[in-house]
Amino acid sequence: MPIQITDTITIPDTEIEERFVRASGPGGQNVNKVATAVELRFDVTRSSLPQDVKDRLYQLAANRISEKGVLLIDSRAFRTQLQNREAARERLVTLLKKAAVRPKKRRATRPKAGSRERRLESKKRRGDIKNLRSRRDED
Repeated sequence: MPIQITDTITIPDTEIEERFVRASGPGGQNVNKVATAVELRFDVTRSSLPQDVKDRLYQLAANRISEKGVLLIDSRAFRTQLQNREAARERLVTLLKKAAVRPKKRRATRPKAGSRERRLESKKRRGDIKNLRSRRDED
């Protein structure tokens, strides 16, 4: 079943690879027997995502993407495979939703005359204070 990211972007299950490994931490003998932690792999370079979304994803998750362009998400917070799998998929969806948002273009604006005057006036006042400190009256 494909994962819906936005209205226009969906990811087929074939692009997501999941591997279950043994988790560390509390759980007694269960930890040694059952592979509950999940390693989710998503090949960004070969994915069906639009190029601009891929570029933003590379910037957002640069430390989690390998040299080959594979995004690795590790989840071992829960004691069941299903919960860890859902948590890893949620983290992937959150990341992709962030990457899908186009940043607003900044429009250059000029400072208003009043704000420019106030800035210069405060600089003059500050300079006057410093000048008063350095001058010594000769008696």
